[in-house]
Amino acid sequence: MTDRFVVTAKAVAAVNGLKDYPFAVIAHPIANNDDAVLREKARIAVDAIVPLLIKRPG
Repeated sequence: MTDRFVVTAKAVAAVNGLKDYPFAVIAHPIANNDDAVLREKARIAVDAIVPLLIKRPG
């Protein structure tokens, strides 16, 4: 998600009992970004998402 929505996402997660739910966050906006900027934001997102996917609960 983009950083503009972090506060809302945290509130929704807390209401659903997931106060510490981890999010991958990239800079807002994305709508008018060129390909190079989008590729960089995608790289940042992947770097944040992979640890979330492979982290073992516990």
